[in-house]
Amino acid sequence: MKEMMKNTGIMLAITIVAGLVLGFVYQITKDPIAQQEAKAKQEACQEVFQDAAAFETMEVEMADDAGWTEAGYAQESIDEVMSAADASGNLLGYVITVTTKEGYGGDIQFSIGIRMDGTVNGISILSISETAGLGMRAEEVLKPQFADKQVEKFEYTKSGATSESQIDAISGATITTNAVTNGVNAGLYYFQTKLGGGSGNE
Repeated sequence: MKEMMKNTGIMLAITIVAGLVLGFVYQITKDPIAQQEAKAKQEACQEVFQDAAAFETMEVEMADDAGWTEAGYAQESIDEVMSAADASGNLLGYVITVTTKEGYGGDIQFSIGIRMDGTVNGISILSISETAGLGMRAEEVLKPQFADKQVEKFEYTKSGATSESQIDAISGATITTNAVTNGVNAGLYYFQTKLGGGSGNE
């Protein structure tokens, strides 16, 4: 019994010390981590909206979840919406951060810059864990294809894009292609239904 109590006391002491160390490390690292996250966010916004001088966080409105699901975006979520303005304060469009759960290797998160007339400036991939040499080629293969496109919705093809709305799939990685395409479409759908965006608004 004494030995058991001794061992329990040792384990308790180790647990307390470990907790204190972890808490101390967290306090030291939380500010640098927050600063890095803010920097990454700013860089992503600037990448997809190079002519914007200021970005302001807006409230994400997801009132009609049923409509969102019916539109085919049950696996997508809108994480953040920021307005993009020029140096004079004129609204240029929005930066919408989307997470799609349809990736082969897990969640894929990226930001989309959309102008008031519905033109997609481009996307900036924030987080991706797809297969090396296949889905991880999204940065080089998929990302450039969305830039400067003004369409209502994108679709991917395996036989070569023949229109503005078509995206060439990554060879051997259609799951990743589908995930990114659906994520961009979710951002466009939010823009069209919640932000009043579309042709003729700029």
